[in-house]
Amino acid sequence: MAIFSQSPKRVVFIGAAGEMCRVAIDLFAKASTAPLVLADINEALLEQVASRLPAGRANTRKLDLFDPAALRETIQGAGLVVLGAGPYSRTSAPVLEACLEAKVPYLDYDDDVESTQAALELNKRAKELGVPCYIGCGASPGMSNVMVMDAVKDLDTVDTIEIFWWVGDERGGGTGKAVLEHFLHIASGPCLTWVDGKPKINESFVETAYAPLIPGHSEVLLHETAHPEPVTLPRLFPKATRIRCLGGVDPIPVNGIARGIGSAVRTGALPMKAAVDFLFDLMNKPPSTEGWSAAVGALKHELRGGEISLNELLQLASHAAGSLGPWYYGISGMIDQVRKGELSTFHLLSFLVNSARGKTETLRSGLMVRAVGTRHGAPATACRRIPTTGKDSFLGKSMGAVTGSSTAAFMIMAMEQSSQKDVGGVFSPEDWAEPGTFYKTLERLGCPKHEIVETI
Repeated sequence: MAIFSQSPKRVVFIGAAGEMCRVAIDLFAKASTAPLVLADINEALLEQVASRLPAGRANTRKLDLFDPAALRETIQGAGLVVLGAGPYSRTSAPVLEACLEAKVPYLDYDDDVESTQAALELNKRAKELGVPCYIGCGASPGMSNVMVMDAVKDLDTVDTIEIFWWVGDERGGGTGKAVLEHFLHIASGPCLTWVDGKPKINESFVETAYAPLIPGHSEVLLHETAHPEPVTLPRLFPKATRIRCLGGVDPIPVNGIARGIGSAVRTGALPMKAAVDFLFDLMNKPPSTEGWSAAVGALKHELRGGEISLNELLQLASHAAGSLGPWYYGISGMIDQVRKGELSTFHLLSFLVNSARGKTETLRSGLMVRAVGTRHGAPATACRRIPTTGKDSFLGKSMGAVTGSSTAAFMIMAMEQSSQKDVGGVFSPEDWAEPGTFYKTLERLGCPKHEIVETI
């Protein structure tokens, strides 16, 4: 990979030990000569990240980002600060504020609505200080916003915009707690969206849509969820009647688990820490160490060809869980999927049995956008999609891969833009990242051209 970004100033990664941030670090380190500072509160993981880089390529620093003095010292004089620590609803404000005070450029891949709104409110101040702040520079938001701007080029007028994301079965892949907390946060509760030319609050995971976002597979069912794109895109498309983000995870019952547990957290029936710990163990530990076997032990003997009633299943789930704990709420969420026709009882029980045995699904991830409007006076639809998926795909092998790769590309573009002219303000990707330049930067980072984006 050729070096195509040179800077004498340090680039500081905060939250450098995170899975997605590690991908961005690896790619950026190969494409830039800028000195790197890797900061995280987890020293052990931090050293692992640094050990993958050439000797002397990066310095490491233990950092609690909620320590104002330590944070200021870490970022002082940096050419760019990249925030990779989540959840952004808690981490964005202190780091963004510190960057404004220190007058150093800032970039994140924030996927929370509230912190995105808070960042946009700082636009005037950032302009006055001449500090560029690039927010939402990951996959969704991030690459998804760029794909929208690419797709709308095919239209004369824009009526609706939909963003679709799908996370493959990444159980056993080291999913972090911040990611899981974000997932619980968006799986239930209020969802700020754009309807009939104005913002509206919907309930997350209630509205659904189908989309062919997984190459080589049939359309998948997705759920509307709280994400930043319906907050930032209306600034450019205020006349659109609908802008929404829909997503899901594989296997499908995991969406029900998250919905059930997320609802329990919102009603106060379950503490967030207990919910996140439960999901973390479910995603990362062998099934025998948690409640899979206990739950299935009571359920599998009642399979009866999939004819068990919902009430019986709920009773058995409660009994298997032993108490009104995370298992009960998770299975209740899956049962709700059965009630809505999103899942059959047979598939629910098969999922539990397979999970207890440690069986996972074939990995498939996806990202797609669909814009509907008119062209030459006639109705028209424009779609863009990542064209490959699976473990051998550069972008489509995991959410960490597409997010980290996108972040590295945005970093290169942001540093080149900042060096060419004085810029200040808070920018979402659609404000500044030209699609062709973004795709070309991904290609220069090592992504094969045919795997970046396709028109469908």
